Parts: sequence; structure tokens; C-alpha cells
Amino acid sequence: MNLHDLTIKSFNAGLKDKNFSVAEVAKEYFSAIEEKDSGFHAYLSLDKENAYRQAATVDALVAESKPVPLLAGVPLAIKDNILIAGGRTTAAAKILENYLATYDAGVIKKLKSEQALFLGKTNMDEFAMGASTENSAFGPTRNPHDPERVPGGSSGGSAAAVAADMALAALGSDTGGSVRQPAAFCGAVGLKPTYGAVSRSGLIAMASSLDQIGPITKTVEDAAIIFRAIRGEDRYDATSSAYEYRSDFLNINQDAVKRMVVGVPDEYFGEGISNEVNEAVHKAITALGAAGVQFKRISLPRTRYALSAYYIVMPAEVNSNLARFDGIRYGHREMFNGTLIDLYRENKSRGFGTETKRRVILGTFVLSSGYYEAYYAKAQKIRQLVKQDFDKAFDKSQGEGVDVILTPTTPTPAFKIGEKTNNPLAMYMSDTLTSPASLAGLPAISIPVKGVTGLPIGFQLIGNYFREDDLFDLGMFYEQLISK
Repeated sequence: MNLHDLTIKSFNAGLKDKNFSVAEVAKEYFSAIEEKDSGFHAYLSLDKENAYRQAATVDALVAESKPVPLLAGVPLAIKDNILIAGGRTTAAAKILENYLATYDAGVIKKLKSEQALFLGKTNMDEFAMGASTENSAFGPTRNPHDPERVPGGSSGGSAAAVAADMALAALGSDTGGSVRQPAAFCGAVGLKPTYGAVSRSGLIAMASSLDQIGPITKTVEDAAIIFRAIRGEDRYDATSSAYEYRSDFLNINQDAVKRMVVGVPDEYFGEGISNEVNEAVHKAITALGAAGVQFKRISLPRTRYALSAYYIVMPAEVNSNLARFDGIRYGHREMFNGTLIDLYRENKSRGFGTETKRRVILGTFVLSSGYYEAYYAKAQKIRQLVKQDFDKAFDKSQGEGVDVILTPTTPTPAFKIGEKTNNPLAMYMSDTLTSPASLAGLPAISIPVKGVTGLPIGFQLIGNYFREDDLFDLGMFYEQLISK
């Protein structure tokens, strides 16, 4: 069986035509993981027992000619900060090494209702803090396109699993680019939905006003299929939305695409963007332009401040969210006979990694008396200015009047393992092009394009609020162009 060419739709069609069973496909994926993952370390744990049980359930439906949902039996990998009841969920942190989830995340409930199959949990930067998956307490993940390079982060394990054909698709979480950036580095599609479009219930929180769960897939259509299944309101997430999307955004409206105005912001193609990325993204722009898509140069002037604001707002929320990990209620606990403060200090010193400690300390500083107004309050004001730039760009009555914005996803292709570990500021620059959309809460998708050296590169489409369908239309249109 050729796992490389398998998509969600072709899997579903083959299943219905009885070309294969779910159990057979699941076995193929577990064999691929056994054969390859020692070289990539994409997975932290596997769940063969439940996977084969689910495979048998779906195969019985097929045998009885009963209706089979589009995601039924689809083998998915799940980032290890998303809870699956009864399963080990570590967020790649020592302090949660033996934690067993007590309930299903909102997205997991929805995928279970679609009869999806979960292969296992994927590696990540500890508590989703990183851009390379080198910060995992259980060792780094390697890029399947070049094992000497990082797969990106923090959802690097999910991206690597899809890229190495060790999962048909995967879920990750995106705070400042943690789905889009690893998708770009690994040659996959990565979607960050509109903030609130997908429930955060059961996602181990990093920065609550920024976190979003999104799919990493082989194609834009697959991303749309998974998004359609996981979107929607959830009573356990007060920020989730009941927005009514168009009934079927899996069919491209070709005429609508050619009427789109796509903005190309000057600020995203300036200093710090490698020539290879610049050339590859402009190749995509040229292909779309030749097919009739309209482009317009625009300006998003506050973009230059977005990364600085992000790295103040995010650590502040990290500091608040990670206060609960004390090693007493759950997670790793050191045996200690000192005071309660000594116990907290010991548990967190041993249970948290270097990057987690760095961000907690930074968050404590920016929220402290005398610095709150100078840093955190100012960063929130800049966040609103970044949002206003996007609002103006999408405003057809008085702004730039664009439907979608196209940019590079990352400044460079995947960098080498160890290249930036001793320079946190250089690592943080990986979020330069993805953090503005996160601050504004906008939907964005990374789509792969090949660079001149053969390393994957991604271009990013950013849409207006709850306009994921625009991203899917344009993204699927581009995939059809390059497949001809």
C-alpha cells in the first residue's frame, strides 16, 4: 500500500470500495512508525489497542454497508498537549511524565463522533514553548526531509509524522505559529483557525488568548475536512464560537477565487527573509497571478512591533497558566521534607525545562509591580494596533480592500539541530511572520512550495475573521494549478 499518496478522501473511497480495511491500513501505519520513527522521534506514545478496536468498529460498519463518515477510520496523530481520556498526556514535560488524562478534549470528542482513529501522541516543545521541538524533555524530533534539521515547533512531532507518512493527518496547537511553522519546515499544510472557531477545552494551556488547535495535513482539502469536523461551539470553552460557516467549503468556487484581491504586504518581504524563501513564495504568486488571481501591494506598518508584543503577552499568560503545575495535585513530585515553598521550588526546578523556566521568569517580570504598565499594558496596546492594521487591510469600504493576505510562513527553511539552541532570541525570530495573525486572532494557513535546494518552504495565507473558506478556496485552487 502506498501511504504517501493517501489522502482523507482517497482513504474514504478505498474503504467504501473495500479495497482495504481500516485494520490493514492501521497495521501499515504502525509498521511505518516501527520502521522509521527511531530516526525521527515524532511519537512519544502509541495506542495500538484502542486503534485496532476502533478499526474493527469501522470495518464492521463497512461490512454491513452502513453509512461511514468521511473521517471514519482515518489514522490521526495527536499532539501530546491534547487530552484523550485514559491516555498518557505529558506536554513533553517531565512534570507530567506519568499524567493520565481524565477526559477528552473538545476536538477529540468531535473526532470520536466522526469515528476517527488515533495512532498515538506526538512529540513537541515542552508545554508548546519552542520553534524546533528541541525543547522536549524526551529528546528532539528530526525533520524527515533532512534528519540533521529541525522539524519546527512546537508541533514538530505532528508535522514530522505527516511528512514521514507515519500518520495520514495530525492535530497540533498554534500559539504564535506552532502549526504553521513546522508545517512549512516539513512540507505539509498547517491551519491556525480563527480564535474561537475551535474549542480549546482539553488543550493544556500555554497562552490562553492565543492558543488554537489546528490540523496538519498533506493537502488543503484534508485540512478543510478536519476543520469542518472540529469547529464549533463548546460549552466547556467560553471563547468558542457558534459561527455558521458556508455549508460546503470543500468545493472550490473558481469564479470567486479569480475575483479575489490578494494583498502582498511589503513588511513581510524585507530584511531577514532569505533569498530562497523570497524566490519560492514569489513563484507561488506568479503561478496564481498567471491563473487570473488579482494581487495588490499593501502595508501592515505595525508588523515590526508584533513579535516584541507577542513575547511579552505570551510569557505573561504562560506564567499564569503554569502556576498550577506544582507537583502536588498531579504530575511529577519529588520526595522532600522541607517547607511547602521548598517543595514547590524542588518540583518545578526538576519538572520544568530551561525554556519553560525562562518564559515563566519573563512572565513574572512583565507582570510585576512597577513593570506592568511599561511592558504588559503597552504590549496589549500594540496588539490592538496590529489588529487595526489587518482590519484596515480587509475593509473594502475605506481600507486596502483585500480578501486574503499572502506572505512567507517563515524567514528561512528549516535550520540545523543545535544551530539556535544557545541563542533564544534567534530562535524566537522564527515566529516573526506568524505571530501577527496570532495576536489579531485571524485564521492563517501555511501551504508548501519547494525551494531551490529541495528543502520545503511554506507560503502563508491570512484571512479575515471566520473566513477560513477563503483560505481553502485559494489554497485548493493553487494545489490544482501545480498538479497540472
